[in-house]
Amino acid sequence: MLVSPKAQKNSVKVAKYVPKLSEAKQLEAEQKKNVLLLVENLVEREEATFKMIIDCLYDVGSVNLINKKIRFRPLNKMMKLVARLSKSGFRTVAIYWVKKNSPELITNFLIRKVRF
Repeated sequence: MLVSPKAQKNSVKVAKYVPKLSEAKQLEAEQKKNVLLLVENLVEREEATFKMIIDCLYDVGSVNLINKKIRFRPLNKMMKLVARLSKSGFRTVAIYWVKKNSPELITNFLIRKVRF
């Protein structure tokens, strides 16, 4: 095939060598994917446990926040009642967030702990 000199200058050069990940990096990426799948499975299986954890954290956190921010006694009691009533809505949002984000957060945390 004949190519004009002008076309030769504009031709695209293809890299002949594409560096591959080292064997250790490949293994780490594969194991990270496995850990992520296992943690996702754990979150799905133990949804009731996560709901209980969220409920406990919400109870303690809401009371502490209200006590810290609101000193006026009658308003403090009313806000605690409002917090108790809004718990189910918070739980729904929190479970959605936990299912979506916690497997990746937990996996990254664990990988950082074993990396030197």
